[in-house]
Amino acid sequence: MSLDSLKSRVPDYAKDLKLNLGSVIGNSDLPAQQLWGTVLATAIASRSPIVLRELEPEAKANLTPEAYTAAKAAAAVMAMNNVFYRTRHLLSDHEYGTLRAGLRMNVIGNPGVEKVDFELWSFAVSAINGCGMCLDSHEQVLRKAGVERDVVQEAFKIASVIQAVGVTLDAEAVLADSAE
Repeated sequence: MSLDSLKSRVPDYAKDLKLNLGSVIGNSDLPAQQLWGTVLATAIASRSPIVLRELEPEAKANLTPEAYTAAKAAAAVMAMNNVFYRTRHLLSDHEYGTLRAGLRMNVIGNPGVEKVDFELWSFAVSAINGCGMCLDSHEQVLRKAGVERDVVQEAFKIASVIQAVGVTLDAEAVLADSAE
């Protein structure tokens, strides 16, 4: 199970996804921890069993145990936060924004890895989950920490490609089951 195995599963009609998968992961300039934490967190966020099964072993091999756990934690906490804050933002009644959230999210304050790495992973998950408030919040923290725009963009490029591959492969699995 690996990036190459995942690429081999992408159908011919989605050749662009296969090429993009190879470039955004295989040719990334991100440091290994940032890259593979982003890959793992977004593979989880994609909700695609195929993508997660293929990429998790390689991510685990390229991350410290602490980073591996932190990337999973970023996916978990952002699954909650993205729904909560996106809903708050989308509601016409802006008074909800004045109410106390009352949700635990301690891992954000103490993720067990460099704060910038955790913020990058949280940002990438937020891109998949479509929470504008979370995207803005994490992007501002990253930029304030000196992270360049091209690094931030690299994270959402990875997120977009992993999400697209997951959608495509899951659809193909459903269609193959339907054909039987």
